[in-house]
Amino acid sequence: MLLFDRAFKKLISQGELTVTDADGKVYHYGSPYPGRDPVAVRFTNKSTSRKIVMSPSLGAGEAYMDGRLVMEQGDIHALLDLVTWNNRFEKRTDERNLESKSKLLGDPLGWLRTYNQERRSKRNVAHHYDLSARLYDLFLDSDRQYSCAYFTDRDNSLEQAQLDKKAHIAAKLNLRPGLKVLDIGCGWGGMALYLHEKTGVEVLGITLSEEQLKIARERAQKAGVADKVRFELIDYRKVTGKFDRIVSVGMYEHVGPAHFRTYIAKCRSLLVEDGVMLLHTIGRIGTRRTTDTWTTKYIFPGGYIPTLSEMSEAAESARMITADVETLRLHYAYTLEHWLRRTQAHKADIEAMYDARFYRMWEFYLAGALTGFVNSSMVNYQVQYIRDRYALPITRDYMAEAEAKLRG
Repeated sequence: MLLFDRAFKKLISQGELTVTDADGKVYHYGSPYPGRDPVAVRFTNKSTSRKIVMSPSLGAGEAYMDGRLVMEQGDIHALLDLVTWNNRFEKRTDERNLESKSKLLGDPLGWLRTYNQERRSKRNVAHHYDLSARLYDLFLDSDRQYSCAYFTDRDNSLEQAQLDKKAHIAAKLNLRPGLKVLDIGCGWGGMALYLHEKTGVEVLGITLSEEQLKIARERAQKAGVADKVRFELIDYRKVTGKFDRIVSVGMYEHVGPAHFRTYIAKCRSLLVEDGVMLLHTIGRIGTRRTTDTWTTKYIFPGGYIPTLSEMSEAAESARMITADVETLRLHYAYTLEHWLRRTQAHKADIEAMYDARFYRMWEFYLAGALTGFVNSSMVNYQVQYIRDRYALPITRDYMAEAEAKLRG
C-alpha cells in the first residue's frame, strides 16, 4: 500500500475517501467538501493497490470486475468521480498532467491496437455490438440510439433527448424528398428509418455487426419501407456509388487514426459534387492520446477518440470543406447518466443474462465514461463537411428552421 498511499495523498485533496486494505488497515484521504458524500472502498487482495498505481484504468477496472475492489460507501461512479474531479481538465496547470503533442508518447502499443484493417474492424465491432439485443434494451431508449443524445432541456427524458438528437442531425443535413443518403455505422437502424419517415429520403445503412443488421432489416420490413431504407453488412471502404448525403453517428471512434484520411477521402468520393456530410463522434479536447488499456481490452478493441485537430487534418488532406462545427460539451454526460442508472436498476437481469463479473464490467464502463465527460477531456463533436462551398445556404438559419419543423 505504500505507493498507493503516497499517490492518493497527493491525488485526493477535496472530498473524502476511505480505503481499507486486505489486512484491515484503514487509510483516509482528502477532506470534507460541501455537496460530496464520503466514499469508502475495501481491497480484498494485497496486490490490488500496486496494480492500480502501476496501471490505473486496467488495475482499477479489473479489480472491480473481479471483486478485489469492493464499494462499501457509494457506488463505483462515486469513486471514479471523486478521483477524476480532483484532477479536472479545467483545473490542470501542472505540465506533468498534460499529454505531449507527440503522437508517440503514452502507451506505444496503444497506437498499434487502433490499426483497424477490414478483418480486424469486423472482429472489433462484433466484440461489442453483437452482444445480446436484450442487454441494450435494458438501458437504451426504445429506438436503441447508442450515441450522445441532445438535451434541449436538462430535465428531458432519454427518449425525448434521442428524438431531438435525430432532428438536430437531420436539420444539418438539409434534406428533401428523393435524396440518397448513406448511413455509415447505422446501428439498429433508428436514424435511417427516422430520416426516411420525416423527410422522404432513401437510405442505405451499413454496419459490420450481424446482430444489428438483422434487427435493422426486420424493422424496415415491419415498417413497410424495406425498398426505401436498405441495410447491408459491408465495410465503408467497400461501398460504391454516389450519395447526396452521408451521415455517420458514433462510428468514427472505431476508424483509428491510421485510417482517418482513408475514411474521409472515401466519404468524399461517395458524395456528389453538392453533397453534404454530417459526422457525429466522441471527441477529445485535450491533446491526442491513445485509449486507456482497460477500455480497449474489455469494451472497444481498436477504439480511438479523435481530437478536433486530427479530424481537421484528415478533412484538409481530402479537400473536404468544414462547413460547421458544434461541440456538445455535456450532452453525453447526461446521456450516460441515464444509461448508468438504467443499468444499475437492471443489475439482476444483467447478472442472470451473463454473470456478476460482466455486470460490474458494464457498470465500470458506463461510470468511467460518464466521469470522462464531466471531469476529463471527453466531448461530442458534430462536424458538417461539404465538397463545394456553394452546397449550402450561407447562414445557419436553415438548420434552426428545419429542426423546429422536425420537432414540431
